[in-house]
Formats: sequence, C-alpha cells, structure tokens
Amino acid sequence: MRFFYNLLIYILLIPYGSYWLFRAIGNRTYLHNLGQRFGLGFPKIDSCIWIHAVSVGEVQAAQPLIRVLMSRFPERQLLITTVTPTGAARVKTVFGDDVLHSYIPFEFPNAVRNFFKSVNPDVALIMETEIWPNLYRGCGIRDIPLILVSARISPRSVPGYRKLLPLIRETLSHGIIIAAQSQSDADRFLALGASAVRTWVTGNIKFDVELPPGIREQGVALRKEMIGDRPVWIAASTHDGEELQVLEAHRALLDRFPDLLLVLVPRHPERFGDVRELVRKSGFDVVSRTEKRACEASTSVLLVDTMGEVPLFYAASDIAFVGGSLVPIGGHNLLEPASQGLPVVTGPHVFNAQDIADMFVDLEACRKVDDKQELVETIAELLADPDKAAELGRNGLELLERNRGALQRLLVLLEPLLGRQTP
Repeated sequence: MRFFYNLLIYILLIPYGSYWLFRAIGNRTYLHNLGQRFGLGFPKIDSCIWIHAVSVGEVQAAQPLIRVLMSRFPERQLLITTVTPTGAARVKTVFGDDVLHSYIPFEFPNAVRNFFKSVNPDVALIMETEIWPNLYRGCGIRDIPLILVSARISPRSVPGYRKLLPLIRETLSHGIIIAAQSQSDADRFLALGASAVRTWVTGNIKFDVELPPGIREQGVALRKEMIGDRPVWIAASTHDGEELQVLEAHRALLDRFPDLLLVLVPRHPERFGDVRELVRKSGFDVVSRTEKRACEASTSVLLVDTMGEVPLFYAASDIAFVGGSLVPIGGHNLLEPASQGLPVVTGPHVFNAQDIADMFVDLEACRKVDDKQELVETIAELLADPDKAAELGRNGLELLERNRGALQRLLVLLEPLLGRQTP
C-alpha cells in the first residue's frame, strides 16, 4: 500500500504546489522558504530536539513544553517546524532566535529524505493529530524516537484512517510512543494498530497553559486606552461564513445594549481586508487595531488585524466566543479564554476537541449554542447577569486547575529518551 500512497503523493505534487502558489497571491508569506516544502534549504543541524506544531494553535499549546525543554536541556538546540506562515510568525514572535524554525516538507519521499539529511533530531515531538506515513517512517528507519504529544483522533476521522488501515498500522509500528489526550483517543489509536505497551494517557498539555506575564494588567490598560467603560464581547478565531453570523448577532445585541463593543478577530491574516470590508458593508462603524487609535462612541466593532494578540484582547473583554464553531471547522482553543477567567461561549461544531468541549459544557464552564439566535440570547443573558458570567468563568478556571499535569507526565516519557530521568 505504501507504493500506491507514494504514487498518489507524486500525482498530487503539481496541484498541491499550485495551491500553495495560489495562496501566495493573497499572502506573500506563503512564498517564504517555499523550497523547504519541497525538500530544499533546510538548516544544517547535527543534533536537536525537533517539535512539530502545525499552526498558531499548536504553537500556543506547545509553548509550556518548549520552555521546559529550553530550561532543562539548555545545551540542546530546538527546532520548531510548522505548516503555516502564521505558525512560523508566532514561533518568531514568542521565541525569537532562541530556537530554529523550518517548514515541514510535504510528504514526498525525496523531500522527507532531504529533511533528515539536513536535520538530525535526537527525538521528534509531533503535536496532536499529525499522522504522516513517510515522515514517521523516516524517523523509524533512523532510530529517532517519536512521541505524539497530546495525541488525539476524532471519531469522525476513524473511518478515513480505516480505509488505509495497513498503511496506518505500519506507520504506527515504528516504535512510536502515543501520549494520548484521553482514554477514548488511546482506544482509537489502539484500534488503528498502535502498540499497547507504547500507548499512554497523559492528558492534554493545553491544560498547562501559561499566561504571558502581566497579560491581565496589559488588558486592563488596553481597554482603558482603546475602549473605555463599555461592555465588550470578543469573537476570536472566526472563519469565512462565521463573521456574518457574528455581526448579525451583534446587531441584535445592540438593540438591548447600545454601547456594546464587539472585538472581532479573524483566524487567518489574509482575510483581514475582506473581513473589514464585510464589517463596513454591514453598516458598522469599525476601528482596526493597526490604525492605533481609540474607539469612539459610535464605534461598534474593533477589528483585530494583527497576529499574536488574542490573549491581550481576551484580557480586555467581558465574554469570549470561540470561533470555528458556528461553521463546521471544528472549533478552536476553549482553554485560552478560560485561563483568564472569562465566561466562554462556543458553537455546535467542536469536533476538533470534542472531549474538552463536552467537559466544559458538562461542568457548566462553557455555553454551547446551536446558531446565531442562541448566540444572541446567551451573550445577552451573560451581559445582563454578571454573577452568572462570573460563575461560568470560575468554573472554567477550576476545570483547568483539575486537569493540569499533562506536561509533567509527558516529561516522564521524554526525559529517558534524552538521557535524563525525571527527578
């Protein structure tokens, strides 16, 4: 089956490359180090700890792990790979020159081979859901220990993996350690052929979220400077088709709360201009973050058209709606706003982290809405009842505290591979 898989990979080479060039039309950052996608131009590294994080969300989740590794293994070089330019930008913003960055190569065998010729990792840490047969085989045949960190498989993806079961079973056979988020995820990996003796339930390191130093104080100052004494709700990490629903909900909310401000944060920077135009066409007075000016009394939408400032604007808000959930994207990180004690609202599409979303809803740490009308009613209820909103925020903080510790459990698996036992 590997032969047919690689044949398909090569057939897809031209359309995939064309797609990447098409993305570059709207966002020139997609041309940055483009050769690395095809196996060219990687940094030369004799030895390193390699961490792969697809995009911004995974980079955010990996921050505590990266910082611990930098502290405990200061003599080791860290290489962070990403798929998206936004993920690369976040690595640069957070870690600067303290780590190396590269884009992960496409799954073409030659590109993978060239990656390992340049990069010689002592261990590989892959965040969450990435399963790449050629990349994993590259680790296996070179005896590079590989750990899937906070590993998860959604129930809806299992049928697709089963169609490739012989290849997936072989991929998971290369001594790979599964550090699963939950027992359900571990069971799904086992059903796909993972080794029972190398599959562990360590939890989700996203629960070990670390707030940037002084973020709450910075949020208070930002709110005073840009917003003033107004109620604020934030819609973060929104997608195409979702902003319109959020704006229509905001219009309805303004009938009840005339001074309410919406902070709108699109997920992808290449859409900033389109979203701004959508806000204007919808009849709202909008201020963009990049304008570096305060909102006026007539301003009803603040568009965050910058990267890496979502935690800051969470700290400046009263209620958080987490996007990618009113449209079938699968939802984004509920833990980030919860870590700041915010009442959290999400849409129905949360399959990217179903277990976490269910936990939040069951423990009344989050409200799940089915559509924009329910979004209106829920935001209105929380604005009208500050005590209920505060209770929701406290429940989220308590849930986070009870589930911390995944990072320490992961280190128990990792440190022996690096020649150092956990104390």
